[in-house]
Amino acid sequence: MASSSSLASAKALARSHASLLAPQTQRTVVAPAPSRSRRASVRMRASAAAPAEPKKTVWVWTESRQVMTAAVERGWSTFLFGSKDLGKDWSSTARINALFIDGPGIFDEENQKVAVISQVSSPGELDLVQPDNAEAENIVIDFRGGWQVIRAENIVAAFQGCKGNVLAVSTNTTEAQVFLEALEQGLDGVVLKVDDMDDIIKLKDYFDRRNEAKSQLPLTKATVTKVEVVGMGDRVCVDLCSIMRPGEGLLVGSYARGMFLVHSECLETNYIASRPFRVNAGPVHAYVTVPGGKTSYLSELGSGKEVIVINQSGLWRTAIVGRVKIESRPLILVEAKDNSGDETYSIFLQNAETVALITPNTGSSGRTAIPVTSLKVGDEVLVRKQGAARHTGIEIQEFIVER
Repeated sequence: MASSSSLASAKALARSHASLLAPQTQRTVVAPAPSRSRRASVRMRASAAAPAEPKKTVWVWTESRQVMTAAVERGWSTFLFGSKDLGKDWSSTARINALFIDGPGIFDEENQKVAVISQVSSPGELDLVQPDNAEAENIVIDFRGGWQVIRAENIVAAFQGCKGNVLAVSTNTTEAQVFLEALEQGLDGVVLKVDDMDDIIKLKDYFDRRNEAKSQLPLTKATVTKVEVVGMGDRVCVDLCSIMRPGEGLLVGSYARGMFLVHSECLETNYIASRPFRVNAGPVHAYVTVPGGKTSYLSELGSGKEVIVINQSGLWRTAIVGRVKIESRPLILVEAKDNSGDETYSIFLQNAETVALITPNTGSSGRTAIPVTSLKVGDEVLVRKQGAARHTGIEIQEFIVER
């Protein structure tokens, strides 16, 4: 149970979850920089990537420890350096992938080539870069000169269909956004070579906005047809490493074909202090939606696993599970019928005032959820319709009956 003071500090930490980052700017591409990286590829998951959209890569080129700290806090851990000593020093204090530049190659700490880098100052020089002949999986283009939007469009067009990942060196957030959005598709990623921590903060905010706007799942209204108190069962509380806001929760259900939107415990009640990181999700047998269009049993969740947090409008993001608590508690059975069809869905939840289902409309009272203890036949809730047949959590085409 979180005290009000600890909750306040947690919220303050969440608000400051956009801090730190400062200088660097070594412009020469030939200066050696430290090493290390499994594949030198940090895939940007930025809270929530759209299901079908390729994830973008972000590397950071800096000599500022502040920049390094802020980037790591935001999930970016691959760095280019101008000094091997600096890379080794940082690697001893943080879990990072340190890379160094040696001529036209970028190497890790095991001296394995993970990328090639080309300096380009004109469209003619860009034409000389042969992506499919590159000796490494990643290609970094370091542009010189004043052409910006056109160069971004040129490189996207030139490298379309390239087998490797193509990144462009960007010296500020605005430039990085141009490379990531050029010709709608954008490059595979950017190498952010910055000297101001604000650029890291702004780029992370950009990814959050971009992903939230593109990451929407269709939700359907369903009308409650049954509310019944049943016996005891082993229910699962899912504690995330993220703060949830009012109107957000997890998609959970007894059947994969219909998942209920179960609200988090972020709302203040007269019974217990709010826990904005927790969803009292249901019994061990229930399905929960996870990234990749998959489901998992609640009993399979554990520290480090990922789930999808979704709000009343269908906007979603990924979140990391910090802890799972399984305890024996009294349960209540809820059944609801799809308003636009004949399907009926069900879910078991703990019979407690702090457990709630999210509703389609906030209403005049501004309420976004109904506690299961107040739920009655005729109430409307939100569900997510999807394929029923599953194999290891993956949707498959197969005849199946669930009841």
